[in-house]
Amino acid sequence: MRKVVITGMGMITALGSNVESTWENMMQGKSGVKKITSFDPSLLETQFAAAANDDFEEKAAKIIPKRQRKQMTRATRMLVVAADEAIQQSEINFDEFDRTKIGTLLGVISAGYDEFEKEQSGSHMIVRSMVNAPSAWVSMKYGLEGAAFSLSTACASSAYAISLGKSLIQAGVLDVAIVGGIDSHINPEYISGFNQILAMSTRNDSPETASRPFSKTRDGFVMGEGAGVMVLESEESAMRRSATIFAEVAGSALTSEASDITAPKKDGEGMAKTMKLALNNAKVEIDEVEYINAHGTSTNLNDLCETLAIKECFGNKAKEIAITSSKSMIGHTLGAAGVIEGISTVLTIYHGIIPPTINYFEADEMLDLDYVPNVSRKQNVTVALSNSFGFGGHNATVVYRKAVK
Repeated sequence: MRKVVITGMGMITALGSNVESTWENMMQGKSGVKKITSFDPSLLETQFAAAANDDFEEKAAKIIPKRQRKQMTRATRMLVVAADEAIQQSEINFDEFDRTKIGTLLGVISAGYDEFEKEQSGSHMIVRSMVNAPSAWVSMKYGLEGAAFSLSTACASSAYAISLGKSLIQAGVLDVAIVGGIDSHINPEYISGFNQILAMSTRNDSPETASRPFSKTRDGFVMGEGAGVMVLESEESAMRRSATIFAEVAGSALTSEASDITAPKKDGEGMAKTMKLALNNAKVEIDEVEYINAHGTSTNLNDLCETLAIKECFGNKAKEIAITSSKSMIGHTLGAAGVIEGISTVLTIYHGIIPPTINYFEADEMLDLDYVPNVSRKQNVTVALSNSFGFGGHNATVVYRKAVK
């Protein structure tokens, strides 16, 4: 079976408009959560979010023709900028490949055509609102003629894209896969909707400390936005062109809990099963796993169930594994969460530094694992997991492994 590796990464989050700035701020344990300024949030129960800075628009203006920018939503422009960063970092020359075997697979819940987009301009409505628009624009920009499509599995969407991209390369259907995801739902409709089901934090007096994964004082997730992209190719391909290999996508598992539309199975049963299947797919033993980038939403139910699932999957080994939630710093980026947190996991392996779970103020007696509280940690990591669990019971676990040099 061919090994699939990562040779390029790009991302935009509330902590930065590229990989380097986001990673640096994560290592410092900074929070990207602030009071909402894009609209008046005073009538909402939650009045803050982890919004991406508009700095990325400067790069978008340089790499996307003006007419095309007008045909894209803000979210789609964000995705194209992240894709360009990943492709440039990979130093890949698409002319050296069969372009019909280069695919574009993106996790997209929506293209971000909300009321704010409509207020700015009512033109190009159809094109801007198409869920498949982000993958189409990336494939057109680089002349990639392989399969280009979007996957929509809630908060696991971009993790599904990574898993499928890996599988298609291993099957020989693709030689290269541009995988990732996008989300931008900082708007009254989405925030009030999540408030209705009591899923979001309402700590309006302290936005920066509102996202508290695994902490006893957690009271819900924080809406984030962002984009992330990885360039996947076979190890042979990467070595042939002397590319930098950041990590291997060693395995993955995708499951449906077939249970409840919003709540996970009791005691994290479905989450545990997904992790076990992913380890089996990667041919990794539980003793090899040193780090888990958790789904870690900062909701009471998810954090408890994920902790119980890790215990079920790893047994006595569970307390030896470092576990963090990137959402403590960048909020919940929904459809982009799998790839953004996947990139964070890859950087942990590549640099030997584990990002912290910030805002960990008080331990919950029910949650007794090592959540790397508040301060990043230097630690060599060879094998790591990234979990993504979405509404509808869509579960995904991706296993990343250090590349052999």
